[in-house]
Amino acid sequence: MSSLFSPLSLRSLTVPNRAWMAAMCQYSAAPEGDAIGVPTDWHFAHLAARATGGTGLIITEATSVTPEGRISPYDLGIWNDAQVAAFRRVTDFLKSQGTVPGVQLAHAGRKASTERTWVDRGRPIAPDEPHGWTPVGPSPLPFSAASTTPEELTEERIGEMVQAFADGARRALEAGFEVVEIHGAHGYLIHQFLSPHSNHRTDGYGGSFEGRTRFALEVVDAIRAVWPGELPLFFRVSATDWLTENPEDDREGWTPDDTVRLAKELQARGVDLLDVSTGGIAPDVRIDAHPGYQVPFAERVRRATGMPVAAVGLITEPAQAEHVLASGQADAVLLGRELLRDPYWARHAAAALGDEVPSPVQYHRA
Repeated sequence: MSSLFSPLSLRSLTVPNRAWMAAMCQYSAAPEGDAIGVPTDWHFAHLAARATGGTGLIITEATSVTPEGRISPYDLGIWNDAQVAAFRRVTDFLKSQGTVPGVQLAHAGRKASTERTWVDRGRPIAPDEPHGWTPVGPSPLPFSAASTTPEELTEERIGEMVQAFADGARRALEAGFEVVEIHGAHGYLIHQFLSPHSNHRTDGYGGSFEGRTRFALEVVDAIRAVWPGELPLFFRVSATDWLTENPEDDREGWTPDDTVRLAKELQARGVDLLDVSTGGIAPDVRIDAHPGYQVPFAERVRRATGMPVAAVGLITEPAQAEHVLASGQADAVLLGRELLRDPYWARHAAAALGDEVPSPVQYHRA
């Protein structure tokens, strides 16, 4: 058996293989009315195709824990019962195919209220425009020159955010999800607190490493308090802001050393796997993206902490994915755009590696 198609057990849950689907926004939910943030037929068909394609674990797109936490007005949410009921249809089908359903709980913070990526390249939507609102953040610092300056969160509202994440996890369980991933990467709210680039606070939620990680750890503790002990909890992190790696950039940022330090804290609080990505905190950062360019960051966390990690970033070929796992760089691989191009990537990869993924009985022929 290949490493890629060997099972992985986390707590009481066993994922059938290690070819997983990363969260990718579809910008296809209703922006207003009773169906706001509710999964549609598009979401069902999109996720179901990857399940019949043999993907071991599927993480839904960034799913906001509050209405103002959506990246765009067209994002999914998990703050009401209608959303829970619609998600249950999705999770039931994924499980019927042997795929583990996971949800990424998110809040966009200062990067909220933007257009869909194919409309004006996802430009910010001003608060006075239709479907727009004022974003929030740890500090009143806009993401870009075109972005709305966010409202700085008070300590009281930070507490409300923590509770919103916990409520989202409780609803995720009701919706049938078996994995919760906390989105702490790509410049969204939790990452905004972590990085000194976006967090200029002087109270207990800013300044030192301990202050900047406080919100993230409070969210983890609140979710672990409501998420069953037998089910795993993931955390997605941007291992670097790519600011300190560039000698021509004198801005402060989150670093790989910070990530290792945070990983130890997360592990101690019951996080079972770190989903290691990078970037997203600033729009003008230069990144040398090449096949597997983020894998070394995942490997560093794994070797420094012993914590299970998932690697992401231009992993496209079966042999490449197999090498990442067989060489001990990661415990699983998360595919993004490659699974958009090929919903049956897992089946094709298994064949290429001399393995097999069970196919739906409807496809069996004598």
